[in-house]
Amino acid sequence: MNPLRTRLTASLAAFVLWTTIPAGPARAQSAAPRAGRPLAIEDYYRIPSVGSPEISPDGRWVAYTVSRRIEPTNSDSSEVWVVATDGQTSPRRISGAAQNAGSPSWTAEGRLRYTVDRAAFEADPAGSGPASPVAARPDGVASPDGGLTAIVRRTPPPARERTYESDFERRHEERFKGVQFDWLGFQRDGGPFPVPDPRDPVANPPSEILLEPAGGEARALTRLGLQPRDVSWSPDGRSLIFVADSAYRNERRYGQSDLWTVTTDGAVTRLTNDYGIDNRSPRFSPDGRWIAFVRSVGTDRIIRDRMNNGGSTDLWILPAARGAEVNLTADWPLQAGTPIWSPDSRWIYFSAQAGGSTHLFRVSPAGGPVQQVTNGERRIQGLSFDREFRRIAYTVGKLDALPEVHVAAIDGTGERQLTRAGDAFLSEVALGRGETVRFNSYDGTPIEGFLLYPYGYRPDGGPYPLIVSSHGGPHSASGYDFDFKLQYFAAHGYFVLETNFRSSTGYGDDFLWATWGAWGDKDGQDVMSGIDYVIARYSIDRNRVGHTGHSYGGFMTNWLITQYPDRFAAAITGAGIVNWISDYGTADIARTKETEFYGYPWEQEARDIMIRQSPLTYAGRVRAPTLFVHGEVDQRVPYEEAEQMYTALKKIGVPTKMIQYEGMPHGIRGHWNNVHRMLNELKWWEQWMKPRT
Repeated sequence: MNPLRTRLTASLAAFVLWTTIPAGPARAQSAAPRAGRPLAIEDYYRIPSVGSPEISPDGRWVAYTVSRRIEPTNSDSSEVWVVATDGQTSPRRISGAAQNAGSPSWTAEGRLRYTVDRAAFEADPAGSGPASPVAARPDGVASPDGGLTAIVRRTPPPARERTYESDFERRHEERFKGVQFDWLGFQRDGGPFPVPDPRDPVANPPSEILLEPAGGEARALTRLGLQPRDVSWSPDGRSLIFVADSAYRNERRYGQSDLWTVTTDGAVTRLTNDYGIDNRSPRFSPDGRWIAFVRSVGTDRIIRDRMNNGGSTDLWILPAARGAEVNLTADWPLQAGTPIWSPDSRWIYFSAQAGGSTHLFRVSPAGGPVQQVTNGERRIQGLSFDREFRRIAYTVGKLDALPEVHVAAIDGTGERQLTRAGDAFLSEVALGRGETVRFNSYDGTPIEGFLLYPYGYRPDGGPYPLIVSSHGGPHSASGYDFDFKLQYFAAHGYFVLETNFRSSTGYGDDFLWATWGAWGDKDGQDVMSGIDYVIARYSIDRNRVGHTGHSYGGFMTNWLITQYPDRFAAAITGAGIVNWISDYGTADIARTKETEFYGYPWEQEARDIMIRQSPLTYAGRVRAPTLFVHGEVDQRVPYEEAEQMYTALKKIGVPTKMIQYEGMPHGIRGHWNNVHRMLNELKWWEQWMKPRT
């Protein structure tokens, strides 16, 4: 076993499914304007969102949710619907009109269960009678025969009474209005401040696995003093497998997730004990012979060994009777998702990103190549399987359509769209047409991108302005999803380009780790080559190009306007880093610098990288008017990062503006904030990217 191996570029090349189009003269475009009005900002509250598809055990029905945003309350409403998989009847709402329902699931007998607030209901999917309230299920995992439920529950913390040297000291401690802490991981974006001390069993008590028989009292099964998770049963119901981190109280460790088993009589076995290796999502095969799990290299191992990559994420199996572990995806370049066994134990199914798509794959525990099950330029989400693994249900994401529920055979054939919740909206509104673009970066590396056409686009019109949006992460990816904000920009006459630059997921390990030690260099070149590519082939005004993004996309914005100052007419930076040294000690993820920047800011090599790759180092070059958008209590990219660049641009006379959202963490939340942000970002584009008269 060598989990630290590095993939060669040949593995990526074997997976590249396109032929790159060489640079050349602009080609004619025949896309005609779509019928319908442009998307309006008020539509944000009108669009239905379909999700959470769950196919029934017999494969006859799919339950799903339809949610909407509610402006007056800044909240969401959700309904539970059901539709027959044969497509012969119209979808039917199961939950009441005034209920906020969700979490659809199925009982073994084929009744539909869902929740309204914290109450549980069951209904006949065929519609014979109203839904009836039922007792809530225990919050755990039921055994194969349903007789036991495994529950992970926090242990009661020991009592602790505060003592004082005197009444004088007590009075002043009680008057204290701040916080005190003396542990390393004191902050976590969006969490309480300070985060509870991981070393303290009172502030951060351990959890244990309990067994609760039907109608009986729960009893403790483990006494490890850890925090078990990912619990699942063996097919014979005699044992459970779970994941636990034995280093979770070590404030200087990033963790080590190992596999453990426990029998129903309490015998615990630790299956793995590899420093700096993370294991997750273990599942027994139905025949009981194998345990499938996902393994990746942990942060501690990367730092200790000063690796120049983050390693692979692979699907492994381990004989349940103990023996050698086997990597089933060692020769497959992508990142495997949670394993799901077929009932006959012949296949392990899992989802994975493949470029801008997400698809279903499978592999045999006996070995052999990974097989792709679903196909197409789309993102398959919310996969569920019927009991016999004959049918699957899922939603399909596209660039220029709303997600809808589909059903297909287990091999991906015979696909049928079951819902059309967005048809009424799309009959009125003309979304910007989406197109996949594939091109070579400056050094010949194949890059995939996604382009939205402006509303009312005409091949003989333009030239049109271009907004370039870079994704966060950096280890994530843009792809086939409906994005309201980008469609909103397209509705106002802008081409919108997204690129999956190097460091994006879905293109193999070499591509994923290609920016190690130099964030902004190769990935920035990829973005710029995409801009050059679309300018050469579409009616785009090269003097009206803007860049935006949030998180890593915000860093990319800051980086590109400093490295290519004459290429951008405007920029909008969302929660973007400008100074890696200040970020190291103020953000909640020092690990990104300790790994991909090769160390700490007090070490020469790492410090040189942090200074070299900080946009603030080059702030004097910026010419693009820049809007900064940031959350007030962002602990992932602290607000002071935006403030540093804002001040620098003000000093050199570049037009700039700051929008700070009160009480907001890194991911700026709330519909009112989202709409306010979109309105003001569009105003910025319109101010600086309209044709000058």
